[in-house]
Amino acid sequence: MKPKIGYLLPTREQIMQGRPQTAPLLELATLAASLGFDSVWVGDSLTARPRHDPLTLLAAVAGRVPNVTIGTAVLLPALRNPVILAHQVATLDQLCEGRLILGVGFAADVANIRAEFAAAGVPFEQRIGRMLEALRLCKALWSGQPVDWDGRWRMTQAMVAPTPFRAGGPPLWIGGNLAPSLQRAGRYFDGWLPIAPNAADFAAGLAQVRDTARQHGRDSAAVSGAMYLTVALDDDAANAENRLNRFLEDYYGQPAAMLRRRQACYAGPAEHLTEWLDSYANAGADHLVLRFAGAPETHLSMVAKLRHA
Repeated sequence: MKPKIGYLLPTREQIMQGRPQTAPLLELATLAASLGFDSVWVGDSLTARPRHDPLTLLAAVAGRVPNVTIGTAVLLPALRNPVILAHQVATLDQLCEGRLILGVGFAADVANIRAEFAAAGVPFEQRIGRMLEALRLCKALWSGQPVDWDGRWRMTQAMVAPTPFRAGGPPLWIGGNLAPSLQRAGRYFDGWLPIAPNAADFAAGLAQVRDTARQHGRDSAAVSGAMYLTVALDDDAANAENRLNRFLEDYYGQPAAMLRRRQACYAGPAEHLTEWLDSYANAGADHLVLRFAGAPETHLSMVAKLRHA
């Protein structure tokens, strides 16, 4: 079965270019849906890589594009109060009628992200435990039953309303490709959404995730395997390589060569993209989220030509 293909809205890129208006982003979401993309995604950051708030923007996308899945790639739950997050996500899931996937992460250990956590008043070293507890609390609040909680947050017989459209809340996907991340994905989450590795290593990682799920009495086949992929398209392969490298360095402020060892990237003609994506499909991925380097309108047009060829 062919994987679903998602499109990541360029929220960070638009801010970097001094174009904070949301109308162009909503137009891109509409265009992606018209071209046959199955899902539209939004990233998250407060101060490290400033961009639009993902849950607010996805609410607008849900109203504009009613027939596609929407998702976060990825949200940082540790930066948010989980009671407020549970309320926001439940409302968004009602708005999109259960088409939401909540992709989450715990953030890389780099200076600007540490500063982001400090700005939000959240201890960086506690981010993983905080994230896991926050998501457990969200799921408890999404049950519709009164919640007693005695942990980082305390409450007695607390409830939020509405509960999500989808019983139990939206699927929770998590990134990361190191051994502890694979264990967490298999034990606690509904899907695995890494930004690396290559297709062969993805297959091995997905097998580990599902094996862990099986060991903990979960239905391993129900754990989705997805990939976050960065794409630079150009008929001239050298131009595509240059565009990808410039994009990564401008986005992260780090050398492209180092970043490309950490992230799965494609640079080249559109006609070869399908073969590259197929390698992940053959490795077991059932959803591929594409981030385009450069002018997204141009790349989406190239994808349209490819799909209609």
